[in-house]
Amino acid sequence: MEHTQGWLSDVLQVPLKQPEYTQPPAGQSVWLESAAIPAYCAAISASILTARHTSKVHKDSDRLREYRSVSSQPSYLSRRIRSVGSSTILAMRLVQWLVIPVLLCLSLFEIFMIQSKFGGISPGESLVAEIVQCAVYGYLSLLGAASVLGNTKLNLSAFNHVSVVLAIAWGISVYHDIWPLAISDPPPLGAVEGVYTWVKLGLLTLGGVIIPLFTPKKYIPVDPKDPLEPNPEQTASLASLVFYGFLEFLVWRLYRLSRVTSDMLPPLPDYEHLKHLVGRSFPYLDPMRSKSRKHLALLFLRVFRPEVYRLTVTSMTGVIGAIAGPFSVNKLLLYLESGKAGTTIKPWFWVVLFFCGRMLKDLSDQLSTNYSKRLTVRLQAIITELVFEHALRLRVKADTAEIDDAAQSHTNTESATPDTASQLDPDSTVAGETMNCGGAGTGQVEQTLPASSSTAADGTTDKGKGKERSTLESGTDTSKKAKARKPDLSQARPSTHLAGKLNNLVTSDLNNLENVGAFAVFLSVRTPLEVTLCIIFLYRILGWSAFVGLAVMIITLPLPGRIATYIQGTQREKMKRTDARVQLVTEMLNVIRMIKLFGWESRAAAQLDEKRRDELVQVRNGKLLVMLMNLCNYLLPILIMLSTYVTYTVIMKEQLTASRVFSSIIVFDMLRGDLKASFFIVPQLIEAKVSLERIADFLRNTELIDEFEREREAGGLEPWVNAVPEDRKGVIGIRRASFTWSKDAVSSQSPDRTHKRTFILNIDNELIFQRGKINLIIGPTGAGKTSLLMALLGEMHYIPTGPDSFVSLPRQGGVAYAAQESWVQNETIKDNILFGAPYDDVRYNKVLHQCALRHDLSLFDAGDQTEVGEKGITLSGGQKARITLARAVYSQAEIVLLDDILAALDVHTSKWIVEKCLKGDLLQGRTILLVTHNVAMVSSVADFVVDVGSDGHILSQGSFANALARDSKLLREVETERFEMEKAVEGIDVEKPEDAVERPVAGKLVVAEEIEEGFVGWSALKLYICNMSKTPVVFWMIYISGHILGYMIFNIQSWYLGYWASQYENHPPEEVSVPHYLAMYTLLATLGVVAAVFSVCYYLFGSIRAARIIHQELVTSVLGTTLRWLDKTPTSRIVARCTADIQTVDTRIAGNTAVLAEVTIEILLKLLAVVLFSPSFIIPAVVISLSSGIFGHVFVKVQLCVMREMSACKAPVLAHFGAAISGITSVRAYGAQEAFKAESYRRIDRYTRVAVTNRNLARWLHSRIDLMAILFSTGLAVHLIYLSDLGAANTGFSLTMALAVSNLMNFLIRTFTDFEICANSLERIQQYLIIEQEPRPTPEGIPPAYWPASGQLEVENLSARYSQDGPRVLHEVSFEVSSGERVGIVGRTGSGKSSLTLALLRCILTEGIVRYDGLPTDKVNLNALRSKITIIPQVPELLSGTLRQNLDPFSEHDDSVLNDALRSAGLFNLQDENDESRITLDTEIAGGGANLSVGQRQVLALARAIVRRSKLLILDEATSAIDYKTDSIIQTSLRTELGKDVTLLTVAHRLQTIMDADKIMVLDAGRIVEFGKPSELLEKEGGMLRALVEESGDKEKLYEMAMGPPSPPS
Repeated sequence: MEHTQGWLSDVLQVPLKQPEYTQPPAGQSVWLESAAIPAYCAAISASILTARHTSKVHKDSDRLREYRSVSSQPSYLSRRIRSVGSSTILAMRLVQWLVIPVLLCLSLFEIFMIQSKFGGISPGESLVAEIVQCAVYGYLSLLGAASVLGNTKLNLSAFNHVSVVLAIAWGISVYHDIWPLAISDPPPLGAVEGVYTWVKLGLLTLGGVIIPLFTPKKYIPVDPKDPLEPNPEQTASLASLVFYGFLEFLVWRLYRLSRVTSDMLPPLPDYEHLKHLVGRSFPYLDPMRSKSRKHLALLFLRVFRPEVYRLTVTSMTGVIGAIAGPFSVNKLLLYLESGKAGTTIKPWFWVVLFFCGRMLKDLSDQLSTNYSKRLTVRLQAIITELVFEHALRLRVKADTAEIDDAAQSHTNTESATPDTASQLDPDSTVAGETMNCGGAGTGQVEQTLPASSSTAADGTTDKGKGKERSTLESGTDTSKKAKARKPDLSQARPSTHLAGKLNNLVTSDLNNLENVGAFAVFLSVRTPLEVTLCIIFLYRILGWSAFVGLAVMIITLPLPGRIATYIQGTQREKMKRTDARVQLVTEMLNVIRMIKLFGWESRAAAQLDEKRRDELVQVRNGKLLVMLMNLCNYLLPILIMLSTYVTYTVIMKEQLTASRVFSSIIVFDMLRGDLKASFFIVPQLIEAKVSLERIADFLRNTELIDEFEREREAGGLEPWVNAVPEDRKGVIGIRRASFTWSKDAVSSQSPDRTHKRTFILNIDNELIFQRGKINLIIGPTGAGKTSLLMALLGEMHYIPTGPDSFVSLPRQGGVAYAAQESWVQNETIKDNILFGAPYDDVRYNKVLHQCALRHDLSLFDAGDQTEVGEKGITLSGGQKARITLARAVYSQAEIVLLDDILAALDVHTSKWIVEKCLKGDLLQGRTILLVTHNVAMVSSVADFVVDVGSDGHILSQGSFANALARDSKLLREVETERFEMEKAVEGIDVEKPEDAVERPVAGKLVVAEEIEEGFVGWSALKLYICNMSKTPVVFWMIYISGHILGYMIFNIQSWYLGYWASQYENHPPEEVSVPHYLAMYTLLATLGVVAAVFSVCYYLFGSIRAARIIHQELVTSVLGTTLRWLDKTPTSRIVARCTADIQTVDTRIAGNTAVLAEVTIEILLKLLAVVLFSPSFIIPAVVISLSSGIFGHVFVKVQLCVMREMSACKAPVLAHFGAAISGITSVRAYGAQEAFKAESYRRIDRYTRVAVTNRNLARWLHSRIDLMAILFSTGLAVHLIYLSDLGAANTGFSLTMALAVSNLMNFLIRTFTDFEICANSLERIQQYLIIEQEPRPTPEGIPPAYWPASGQLEVENLSARYSQDGPRVLHEVSFEVSSGERVGIVGRTGSGKSSLTLALLRCILTEGIVRYDGLPTDKVNLNALRSKITIIPQVPELLSGTLRQNLDPFSEHDDSVLNDALRSAGLFNLQDENDESRITLDTEIAGGGANLSVGQRQVLALARAIVRRSKLLILDEATSAIDYKTDSIIQTSLRTELGKDVTLLTVAHRLQTIMDADKIMVLDAGRIVEFGKPSELLEKEGGMLRALVEESGDKEKLYEMAMGPPSPPS
C-alpha cells in the first residue's frame, strides 16, 4: 500500500513548479525558450492566412463559395450554421472562441503576479515572455471570431489555425508543468498559483485538444456544381475518424439484419467516385492522353503521391510507437531491479509512455492499413476503367493459336456458334460476335469474342450451350504415343484469346496489386527503420553482442530464401497438376450427359481421383515446405537471440538481467515479424511488378483501330489519308483501298508458321452502295463479306492504294449493326431491343411483329420483361438472332448493317423476316447493307448486289441478274439452296435441342443460386472436420493436446529466461552456470519445436485426407445426379464448386482452421500465464475476453453480409466488361461507347461503395480490440508496478505475455472472419452433396456376364415424366422389337421421341416394364444398363485430345477397330484420302469439337457408338446435320456393318432416313399412334405416316423406299 499511496500522492499533487516566474539563464534570450514556440507558430499562421486570403484565385475557397451559393438561408443564424456546416460545429467553435479570452485573462493575471512578486520591478525577459503570450492569445481571439463569424472562405482556415496553435501551446504547457513531476519532487506552491496552473492546462486541453478532436467536419464537395449526399466519413470528427465512431450506428443496425444490400450502406464519398478518380489519374495513365513510357509503377506513384506519403508517415510513426514498448518495459524492470528506488524518472512516466507508445503504434497501423486498403480500392477502380476504355479502342483481329491445318480446313463458318460461350474465360474459343476475317477457308483465322458475360467464378460455359478449348488429357496415361503427338497449344501464341487476356488483367492481375502500396512502403521504409532502431536498442542494453546477433541474422537469411525457392517450384508443379484436374473436370462436366448416357460415371470418377491424388501430393509437399519455412522463421530469431545472449554472458562476462532479457525478447519478436513479413512480401511485389508490366503492355502495345491508332501515334511517320472528295460526301462506299485485320498482317508470314493465313480485302476501283435501298453482299464462305462491313465501320486496317482513295460511312444519321453471332446483354428483352433509345409503343410493337418475336414472348410469363440472363441463357439461338435484328430495326439509324441475320433461323422464320421485316415499313427508305448466304430467299428484295470473290476482290456490283451472270459458282449455289428450301418444307418439325429442356417462364432465371445467410452451419463444418480422420474426436484431441504442450513449452521458455536472469539478483555472477541455463533453454526450445512439428504434420495429413474425401464425394454426387437436375443447373456453377471451392478447401480452409486453433490456444495459455502470476487480474482478463468475443461476433456477422454483397456487386462489373468486349463491334457501330462508359462508372461506383464500407468495418473492429488490449496491458503494468510484489523477472514475463495477447487478439478475429468467409465454400459444396440422385449400384443389380446376348426389346405400359410433380410425357407405351430389327421413330415436335429414348435408359422417372434381352431394366444397375446400350444424341459431345482418345477414351481397342468404325460411320466419304489435312486418328479435336463442323461431329459420335458394339443402338437425330448423300451411305453402312443381332432405333426428322426401316413408330403427344412395317402403314387410310409422306415434296421416292422398287414387266 505504501507504493500505492506514494503514486497517488505524486499524481494528485497540484502544481509542480512555476517556471514562468524564474529568469532564464544568463545570456539566453527568451526567444530561444520553448515558451516562444507558440509565438512563432502564430506568426507563421498569420503569414499563411494573409497570403492565402489575399490571393485572387483559391480553389478551395471557390469550391466553398460555389457550394454555399447553391442555396441561401433567410436568417442570420441559419446563414452562420450554413457557413460553418452545422449547429454542432458552430457550438464547438463558440466554446473554443470563449476559451481563448479566458486564457488571455489568465496571461494578464500572470503578468500581474510577476509584477507583484518582484515588487513592481520588471523581471525583464519573464515579463517579455508573458507579453508575447498575451499577443498570441489576442491574435487567436481574432481568429476565433473569424472561425465563427467569418465567411465561408475564412472560417474553416481560421478554425484550423486556432486549433494548431492551441495544440502546440498545450504541448509546451505539458512539457513545463507535467514533465517535472516525472523527474523530481517540485516544491509545493500556494493554492492560488496551483489553481491557476491547472485551470490554464485544462483550458488549453479543452481548446487545443478536445474541441479539435471532437468537432465534426463540414462537407465540402469535390465538385461544387454537383454536390452529393455526404458519407459520414466526410463529416466525422478527427476522433471519430481515428476510432471509426462514425460507423457505430451502421454496425449495430446491420447486425440486426440477415442480409445487406448496397443501398443500405453509406453513400460513396465523392472523392471515391470513379469520375473524380479518372480525372485525377487518366492524364498520366491513359495512353491517349499521356505519351510517357515510364514504368507504370512510377506513374501510379505520381498519381497517388499523397496516399504513399501518408503510408510512409504512418509506417514511421508506427515503428516509433512500437519501439517505445520494449524501451518502457526495460525502464520499468530496471526500476524493479533497483528495489523501486534510485531512479531519476518515476515509473508512472514509463507506464504512460508504454500506453502512448502502444496507442501510437496501433493507431498508426490502423491508419496505414486504411490508407493501403483505400489505395487498393482506388487502384482497382482506375485500372478496371482504364482497361475497359482502352478495350473499346482495340482492333478485333485474329489472335488465336493455330491448331493444325486439318482443324483449320474443316472449320465450318456457316454453323451457328453456341449461344453461351464463356464471356471472360480464357479457355473459351467460340462465342459471341465473330469477326470473320475472310473465313476459315481462304482468309485469316477467325477472331472470336465471347457472346455474353460471366463472372470470374462462373467462367465456364453452360452445358449444351457452349464450347471450351481446354486441351484436356483423356485421363489415362496408357497412350504415350498419342500424348507425344499432341501439340502444346499454350506455346502457339503468347495470348490466344482477347477476352481471356482482358479477364486476367481485371481479375488476377488486379488481385496481385492488392496492398501493393503497403508492401512497398513496408519493405522500403518500415523494415529498414525498425531493424535499425531494434539494433540500436539492443546495442544500448546488450552492447556489441547485438552486432553478433545481426551478423547471425544476415548469415542465415539465405536459408529461408532457398526454402522459398523450393516452395515456388512446388507451387508451380502443383498448379500444373491443378490445371490438369481442372481441365479434366471442365471437360467432363461439359460432356456429362454423354458420360451418364454411356454409363461412364465410375470410370470418370476414377480418372478424376487419379488427377486429384497427383494434385494432393504436390499440395502436401508445398505444405511441408511452408512448415519448414515457418520453422525457420521461428528458430532463426531464437538462434539470433541465443548467439547474442551467449556473446553477452560468456564472452563479454556481463550479467543477463530481467530488464535486458524481456525487453530484448520483445525486440527479437519484432525482428522475427519483419523477417517473416519480408519473405512473404518480396514474392508479392514481384508478382505485382509483373502484373503492372502486363497492364502497361496492354495499354501501350495493343493494336487499336485506325481512329485511335493515329491519335496514339501523333507525329508518327504513317499519315492518315482518308479525304472524301466533295462529290462523294455522304455516300457509303470505298474507292481503291485494301483492308487487313492487322497492321502487320501483310508481313506476318514466318518460316515456323507455315499454316498461318493472311486475308486482305481489296477494292480495286470504286464501290458505292445505294442510299435508301437494300444492298445485298453475297459470296462464298470466307470471301470477305463480313470484312466489307467491318471495313466500312473502321474495324479493319485501312491501306489506301491510290491518291484518291477513301472509305466513307456517314454517321450523322446514325448507324445500326446486327452481328451474325447474336449479341445480347444481361438485361430484359425489352432493354436489349431499345438499347438506350426512347420507348415508342407503336414502333416497338411493329418491331416485335416484323421480327417474329410475339410468339416467343408469349412463352415467357414475364413477356418482354424476361431477363435474358448471363450469356443469354434463357434464349435459344434463333431468339437471340431476332432480338439482335430487332435492336437494329427499332433504332432510328439511317444506315443499317445486317450480317447474315438469317443464318440461325429456320426456313419458315427466315421467310417471315424477309416478307414482314425487310419489306416492312420500318426499313423503308433506310439504307440496308445485308450480308447473306440465303441468296435465293432475299433476292426478291435486293436493289443492289455486291458479289465478293473468294480472293477478297469484288467480282461484280449491280443487279442480281448481273451477279448470277458473272459468277457461275453463285448460280449453282442458288439452285442448290432452292432445292434445300423445298426439302426443308417436307421434313417434320425439328425438335431443337433446347426444346428438350423446359424454358424459363418467369422474368428471372429458373434456378437462382442459393446464398447462405449468417454464420456457416455445423453441417458444412462437419464435412471438413469429421473427414480428417476415421475417428475425428481422437484426431482433434491429439492435435489440440500437441499444440497445448507446444505453447506451454514456449511460455516456459520465456519464463525460464527470466528465471535465469533472476539468479544474478540472488547469487554472485560467478555462481551462475551459464552453460547449464543455455542447455536447459535449448532443450526447452527443442521440445517445443518437436511438439509443434508433430502437431502441424499430424494436422497436415488429416487436412489432405479431408480434401481428398470432399472432392471424391462431390464428384460422386454430381456424376450420380439426374439429368433433370443437370438441365436446370448451369454447368458453370458445378465447375465453380469443383475448381474454385475445392481450391479454397485445399488452401484457405486448411490454413485458417489450423491458425484458428493455434492462436486460440496460444491466447488462452498466455492469459493463463498472466493470471497465474497476477490472480487478481482474472476479472480484467475475463472482461477483455468477453468484450473481444462480443465485438468479434458482431463484426463477423456484419462483415460476412457486406462481403457477400461485395461479391454480388463485383459480378456485374465483370459482366458489363465482358458484354461490352464481346459486342465491341456493335458498341462502336451504334456509337454507344459513352453510354457503356457511364454504365461502367455506375457499376464500379456501386462496387466501390460496398468495398469502402468493408474496408472501414475491419478498422472499426481492430481499433476497439487494440484499445482493449492496450488498456489490459497498461492496467497490468500499473498493477505489477504499484500493487504487486512480484520480482522483475516475473513482472517482465507477465508484461511480455500481455503484449503478445494484445498482438494476437486482432489476428485471431481476422483469421476467424477469413475462416467464415472461405467456409462458405464448404456450404456451397455441401449443397451439391444433397442433390437428387439416381439409384446407386447394388450387388443385386449386377446382370449376368453374358447379358445382353441379343438386342430384343419388350416395353409394356411404359409411362414417363421429368419430375415427381410434372406431367407425363409418355402414356402407357407398349411395343416389342425383335433382335436385329431397325425401327424408325417419327413424330412432330413434342410428340415424345427423345423422351422415349431417355426412358429406355432410365434417365427420367418411369413406370411400367422394359425388358432388354429378357431382363427387366429396373432391376439392373444403371451403369450396367447404360454401358450395354448406346445412344447418339442430336448434339454430339466430343472431348479435347486426339480422335483416337475420343473414340476409345479408355484404350480398349486397337487402331484397326477404330478405323473400321470411322469407315462404317461414313467419315471417309466426307474427305479425300489424298488430302493431307484429312481427319485421322491422330487429328487433334478441340474441346467440344470446336474445330469440326456439326456434321463431322455427328459422324465421329456415330463411329464412337459403333466401337462400343452394343446390342441396342439408338440414334436421336444423329444425322440431322449431314447431307442426304452421306446420310444414305451411313444408313447403308449401319445395315451391313452392324451385327445381325443389333437392334437399331432411329429418331429422325428426314423421312428418307427411316423409310426403309423394318418398322416405323409414329408418336403423338406421348402415345404410339402407329407402329408397323412402312408398307403397311402407308396403306392405312387416314394414317399419320401416310399423311406425312403425302405432304412431302418427294413422296414418290418415299413410297419406293417403303414398298420396294416396282416389279419389272413380264
